[in-house]
Amino acid sequence: MASNLLPPETLPAERQPVIIAARRTPVCRANGALKELRAHQLLAPVLAQLLSDSRVPPAAVTDVVIGNAVGGGGNVARLALLEAGLPASVPGVTVDRQCGSGLDAVVLASRLVAAGGSPVFLAGGVESISTAPLRAHRNDDGGHEFFDRAQFVPHSHGDPDMGVAAENVAHRFGITRDRQDAFALRSHQLASAAARAGTFADEITTLETSSGTVSADDGPRASLNATVLRRFPAAFVDSGTVTAGNSCFDADAASAVVITSLQRARELGAADGLLVLSSDTAGVEPRLLGIGAAVAAERLLAARRLVAGDVGLVEFNEAFASQALACLDRLGIDPLRVNADGGALALGHAYGASGAVLVTRLLAQARRTGEHGRLALAMISIAGGMGTAALLRYEKLAAAPA
Repeated sequence: MASNLLPPETLPAERQPVIIAARRTPVCRANGALKELRAHQLLAPVLAQLLSDSRVPPAAVTDVVIGNAVGGGGNVARLALLEAGLPASVPGVTVDRQCGSGLDAVVLASRLVAAGGSPVFLAGGVESISTAPLRAHRNDDGGHEFFDRAQFVPHSHGDPDMGVAAENVAHRFGITRDRQDAFALRSHQLASAAARAGTFADEITTLETSSGTVSADDGPRASLNATVLRRFPAAFVDSGTVTAGNSCFDADAASAVVITSLQRARELGAADGLLVLSSDTAGVEPRLLGIGAAVAAERLLAARRLVAGDVGLVEFNEAFASQALACLDRLGIDPLRVNADGGALALGHAYGASGAVLVTRLLAQARRTGEHGRLALAMISIAGGMGTAALLRYEKLAAAPA
């Protein structure tokens, strides 16, 4: 069943959600440059920077909504907001929809804004895979059986590892090895070019570690080429097409946005933002979990009487090239139109943060183009057989309503 955030008609200004600021940390390989920072230490500087960017007084924040997938529990949203210097009067809530957690946190905050009252939320996601706790089941004899990942669905529904699910998608939808490798190479090339041009500079919050300052993503490989990619063997299934070269790598990162009503945004003096028009979360066959984003986006666009060609900016989480291509094929979106500055194949996948990174990237891209009224789409497929999509529209807030 679709879960559209907003009806097709425009909401009144006091209930229309709009994202007026977005930030992220550098996205760095797990056990790399950010390995000593726990989740709240990654997120806190982002929250503090967002308040400065948006000129929102800390005490004016209504709530902090944060997605997290493999952390230690204990409500990382509350821990991080206090670490960031927000007053104790500001609450926080942590949500878990695995890979979709960051985008779903933004969607949840949007729904709360749409309920009325012109609140101000900080929403996004964080993941420190480097410091994630070890997890174990308690056996009947009191011993511990450690496991790498949680069970997502009953075994009767199939509960494949992510790489196996990516192979299932490649096989079912005819996504060849050559297409996967070419898509991965493009991601690295675009991300490397964007890094050289300083494209990411205004969206990244610099972090301090005991080893020094971390201010840039460390994943993109400018030297990668098709010959190198062809050398990678199948990583998950014998004679398969999914390799380490056309799959994402695990990463540490945080990303968040400021979301409020259009009325409140104007009162704050915001010059522009992304209106959140609607969203959808879909359930799909767990063995083909990678197709979830396409089903959600398909329903979302249909509900708004739109086609994929109406959307100017698209960000899709590239967990695997196979699932990204299968989803884009289903939606009729040219892969060359997606992830203008590269995606998770080059930057890495920080589970709970990745959905919020998509939104941060869309706001940065929309501001670069400066096209009032341009539609944007964020999409992510989710473990267990789900997908979330959100439809946004860039607005210059001083302009007359469209």
